[in-house]
Amino acid sequence: MKTLENFGLRVPKILLPKNIDLSVWSVIACDQYTQDKNYWKKVENTVGKNPSTLNLILPEIYLNDNKDERIKQIRKTMSEYISEGVFAPEKNCFVYLERKTAFGRTRKGLVAQIDLDTYEWKPFSKANIRATEATIIDRIPPRKAIRKGAPLELPHIMLLVNDKNDVLVGGTGKLIKDKKPLYNGKLMSNGGEICGWAAETEEEIKYVEKALNQVAQENTAGDGSTFLFAVGDGNHSLATAKAVWDEYKAEQLAAGKTEESLKEDSVRFALIEIVNIYDCGLTFEPIHRVIFGINSDKLISAIKNELGGEVTQETSAEALEKAVKNSHADFGFVYKDDSGVQKFVRLHTEIKELAVSRLQPAIDEFLKTAGDKAEIDYIHGSEEVFRLGSQENAVTILLPPIAKETFFETINSRGPLPRKSFSMGEADEKRFYLECRRLFA
Repeated sequence: MKTLENFGLRVPKILLPKNIDLSVWSVIACDQYTQDKNYWKKVENTVGKNPSTLNLILPEIYLNDNKDERIKQIRKTMSEYISEGVFAPEKNCFVYLERKTAFGRTRKGLVAQIDLDTYEWKPFSKANIRATEATIIDRIPPRKAIRKGAPLELPHIMLLVNDKNDVLVGGTGKLIKDKKPLYNGKLMSNGGEICGWAAETEEEIKYVEKALNQVAQENTAGDGSTFLFAVGDGNHSLATAKAVWDEYKAEQLAAGKTEESLKEDSVRFALIEIVNIYDCGLTFEPIHRVIFGINSDKLISAIKNELGGEVTQETSAEALEKAVKNSHADFGFVYKDDSGVQKFVRLHTEIKELAVSRLQPAIDEFLKTAGDKAEIDYIHGSEEVFRLGSQENAVTILLPPIAKETFFETINSRGPLPRKSFSMGEADEKRFYLECRRLFA
């Protein structure tokens, strides 16, 4: 049986504040509500002068707003929280958690730390931990400026595990839920509730190790490579952690350190939450497309030529939505023809991979010769698809549901998915910052 270290996992040293008031301490991931300053102003008002993870992060809405000064203040606050006794003593444990969202769903997770040397974001990697979406290099530097040298890290990274029997996360929960929780309470705004328990005894750690071995065995390919985790949320944050570690490691080796001496260095690891892709509380929503300034018939013809399939006219928006939602390989096109009549067109295909992994490359190829006026955007919810599809000079594309069963298989065979492929739940269901870990001394 392989050890936790063989899989790139470690039991983290968790820092939690004393006397936790989760409704003040815990705030939503920094990459949410990036166009809504009112949301973040409300968070500031809720927090007031109390200790809070708000003071330890840089909401991305402020990336262009005195960023350097904000980062300086974040580092100062991190050091003050450590030195002034905001945190209880470190606890060496995994954290099993249950998050009840405001949408009536309960999502289970397991907080752990991963070895960044077992993760790779580049396409067609055979690493244990792989990216799910194309990584945009330009998005790493601003995140790197925040992480490099930071005394603490707070995770909003969520790793998906392909575990149909739910032995890892759910099984750990069954083992420890009778214990007194580490924390329990309501989250601010529309965040719902969260409860977390420590997995820390020898029996509990051994169970996690045994479960990992089972999951790994089920996800080992013919070439011997194991696809253990896919990054479900926080692709660029994890890529940033990797970049910071690679740079730090090179500096330390150049200064005379050895590979062995860096084996347990805190910078080598990243704190994450593991979620079973089959968890009933985890919803995958497709991100639909709208394209402006193109000929709709030419677009549909180009995509049909690339993907194959059959084009049919549906009688209404309701009929189109029903047909697409009941498939994993059909696409809906909504637009007005030259006479101003709204059209509802379905392309039925036989593709087996995740639909977006085949659609987006076909769109990209079409746009190369579509002219300067062509423009693509990404939209959430079918209501927006039909609203924008009723406008002049716009074609919207309704995507089918994300098939969890082919998610890992598609990434393994085709590499990371195209940009804006899926969304995990609603904005308010995204991970809230809560647990911390020491990073740079």
